[in-house]
Amino acid sequence: MKIIETKQEYEALLKENKSVLIDFYADWCGPCKMLGPVIEQLSSIETEVAFAKVNVDHNPEIASIYGIMTIPTVIAFKEGEPVVSSVGFKPLPELQKLVEKAK
Repeated sequence: MKIIETKQEYEALLKENKSVLIDFYADWCGPCKMLGPVIEQLSSIETEVAFAKVNVDHNPEIASIYGIMTIPTVIAFKEGEPVVSSVGFKPLPELQKLVEKAK
């Protein structure tokens, strides 16, 4: 899973991959810490999808593009466009449904 550090990395990720799942998080966020391992597990199952994390404290510009006010927020992208999002902790089966919409 790639950790996005800059807006340029974020833009390249969306441009270079058909399907992307991005986890918007913060280091201090408890639910984000719970969600991280679930997304790691999902990334080992769903090999057709690129997975990335964006720290909203380090990249507020990227988070503001999507009006993210609550974390964790997960957004699935298909061909560079957001297709579905989810807020809060979700178990693996629910995250798999998000990924399916991005394929």
